[in-house]
Amino acid sequence: MCKDKEKISEFNTRKEKLKSLQNEGKDPFQITNFKLSCKTKEILENFEEKEGKDVSLAGRIMSKRVMGNICFAHIKDFCGTIQCYIKKDCMEEKNFKEFKKLDVGDIIGVSGEVCKTKTGEISIKTSKITLLTKALRPLPEKFHGLQNTDLRYRQRYVDLIVNENVKETFLMRSKILLEIRKFLAGEGFVEVETPILNSKASGACAKPFKTHHNALNLDMVLRIALELHLKRLIVGGFNKVYEIGKVFRNEGIDTNHNPEFTLLELYEAYTDIYGMMKITENLIKTVAKNVLEKEEINYKDITIPLNEPFSKITMTEAVLKYSGVDFSKIESLEKAKEVALKKGVEFEKHHKVGDILNLFFEKFVEENLTKPTFVTDYPVEISPLAKRCAKNNNLTERFELFIAGKEFANAFSELNDPIDQRERFKEQLKLKQQGEEEICDIDEDFLNALEYGMPPTGGMGIGVDRLVMLISNSESIRDVILFPTMKDKD
Repeated sequence: MCKDKEKISEFNTRKEKLKSLQNEGKDPFQITNFKLSCKTKEILENFEEKEGKDVSLAGRIMSKRVMGNICFAHIKDFCGTIQCYIKKDCMEEKNFKEFKKLDVGDIIGVSGEVCKTKTGEISIKTSKITLLTKALRPLPEKFHGLQNTDLRYRQRYVDLIVNENVKETFLMRSKILLEIRKFLAGEGFVEVETPILNSKASGACAKPFKTHHNALNLDMVLRIALELHLKRLIVGGFNKVYEIGKVFRNEGIDTNHNPEFTLLELYEAYTDIYGMMKITENLIKTVAKNVLEKEEINYKDITIPLNEPFSKITMTEAVLKYSGVDFSKIESLEKAKEVALKKGVEFEKHHKVGDILNLFFEKFVEENLTKPTFVTDYPVEISPLAKRCAKNNNLTERFELFIAGKEFANAFSELNDPIDQRERFKEQLKLKQQGEEEICDIDEDFLNALEYGMPPTGGMGIGVDRLVMLISNSESIRDVILFPTMKDKD
């Protein structure tokens, strides 16, 4: 409560300062521009070239020390922080007095000569200061960092001001996206955009966000995946397409999930999951190497070498390895349920053998897959959009890539048989009628597209936010999303 009163008092004091400036005809909010000759980084990295030259730059006051007729301040722009050496004899007395009234957090323009102080710090020997923006709210104490995690996510603008490493994470995110696009362009993929508003949710199993289009009087949903529209483009003759876009799933929030997240999906005609394995591995390795400029990823306490091939294992083999149960020898649903009960694996009444195999995988296997591992041969029950394996119709040509115990990519040899696809959708619809909210309705237009003929196709999706978490060594998905979904505070 005491701190809240202090903040209110400081806010009111700053408002009074602003009012006084406005009364004097010096309203900083009337200033529309300030001519910059350089940025802090240019001065710090090229001091010998800049020394003794006049410069003008702008930034936010991050610290301020008044020592009689000499003052020091650090100002921060997008590129870094630099010291201003402010001496009464080197500027107009009136301007010097105006500076002394400024607050930490104010945004100023500075003109002066590049120099080094007696302590050897590169500085601007300031001749003129212009107040460009009056900050009414103070920065967190001592500007050493906004420590409250919830507040950091809610007020990302403050987080970016006071926590330098946060800005670096999002600069890295931007570079990762650029490297993904460069890699895919080099592979001949075309970037496209597909609708965010859809008449029905499709392409994944997830509960959608619902909305209503007034002009069309049409109930709509925000997309939960990119898949079915991109496969329509494969039908239309595009051989290699991809999209990086937002998808929305009305689900819980934790360190790995945000209801609004960024997804990369790509589709290539005339290939399969093995082609997708190759492109997935090459993409992740290439992007990580170019961003980190080294041959390994350090994530938490795990070192992931980028010069070694990713591992491969079938889901059945993985479950046998980590649980001791061999599902290749389980021939009936009754036997699968019996083994599940013995192992403490909870299942639903409608679950089939494939569903129970997946439950075993989630319980016993996932957390153990720390090194990059492609898990293949997923049950058909949980893979309605993937082709069946030729040798076993109960399994599909699908893989998921796991790293550090988390799923990073999901890929199929895409099902292009419209008759089989319709039957799969019908099986899914039965689950929805039994109360499974995340099952989607049948997309008749997509089936119509398949009936025109889609070539053999490989498709793959990567959660971009999780990839950024991995490469930037971030603990939570909220650390790599600028404005994560938060509950409103009263």
